[in-house]
Amino acid sequence: MATVRTPIETTRTRASVHKANLRAVYIIWYRDVIRYFRDRFRLVASLAQPLLYLVIFGTGLSSSLSGAGGGFGRGPGGEALDYQQFLYGGVIGMTILFTAMFAGISIVWDREFGFLKEILVAPISRSAVAVGKTLGGATQAMVQGLILLLLAPVAGVKLTVVSVLELLPLMAIVAFALAAMSVALGSRMRSIQGFQGIMNFLMMPLFFLSGALFPLRGLPAWMEFLTRLDPLAYGIDPMRKVVLTGSGIPAEMTDAIGISIGGSALPIALEAAVTLLFGVVMLAVAIANFRVRE
Repeated sequence: MATVRTPIETTRTRASVHKANLRAVYIIWYRDVIRYFRDRFRLVASLAQPLLYLVIFGTGLSSSLSGAGGGFGRGPGGEALDYQQFLYGGVIGMTILFTAMFAGISIVWDREFGFLKEILVAPISRSAVAVGKTLGGATQAMVQGLILLLLAPVAGVKLTVVSVLELLPLMAIVAFALAAMSVALGSRMRSIQGFQGIMNFLMMPLFFLSGALFPLRGLPAWMEFLTRLDPLAYGIDPMRKVVLTGSGIPAEMTDAIGISIGGSALPIALEAAVTLLFGVVMLAVAIANFRVRE
C-alpha cells in the first residue's frame, strides 16, 4: 500500500533534499580548495608563466615598440600607453584561464582513482557535483588572479580601490565561466592524457584570440570573426578597460583597442553579461553530462 504524504511532509522532504545537495556542493568545493592550498608548489609554479609574459615578453616588446614609435599607442590628448600596461589585463585573464582548467583535470583524476564513483552513488543530486567542482575551480582561479594584482606595479599599472572593486566581480565571472567550461569537458573525458590533449587544443586558440597580446581592432576579417567567437575576449576586454582607466588612460583609448560591433565599443556590462551567459550554458552542459549514467 502506497504511503500518502501530507503537503507539510512533502515540503520537509524537499527541504532536506535541498539541504543535502547544498552540503554536497560545499564539501566538494571545500575539498578542492583545501587540495589547492596544500599544493604550494603548484601555487607558486602557476605564476611562472604569467610572470614570464609580463616581465620578459612585456618588457622586451615594450622597449621595441617604444623605440619604434614612442609607445604602444597614444590617446587623443597625447597620453602614452605602454605595452606592459596593455598586457597586464591579458595576463590576468591568462592566469585565470590556466588555473580554471584544473577543475576539469581534477574530475578525470577522481574518476581514475574511484573517488568520483563514490560521489555519484551517494544520495545527492549529480548536479551538486558539477556545481561544486565549478565553484572549486573558480575559487582557485580567483586566488591566482588576486595574487597577480600584487604585480601591478611591475607593469606600471596603478590600481585604485575603486578599480580593484570593479575588477573583482569581473574576475569572478571569468573564473566561473572558464571553470564551468573545464568541468563540462572533464565530465566526458576518461583519461588525463585525453583531457590534456583537448585542453592544449582549446586553450591556445582561446588565449591568442582573446586580445590578451594584441588589440582587437584592425585585424583581417577572418581573424576578427574568430575573436568575436572567443568567450575569453569578452572577459579580458572589460578587465583591461578597468585597469587602464584606473591608471589614467582615457576611456576613448581603451575603447579603441577593445571589442567592437559595427564600429561601436561594447560596454563593460554587456561584455560581462556575455561571459556570464557562456558560463551558465557551460554549467548546464556539465550538469547534463553528470546526469548521464556511466
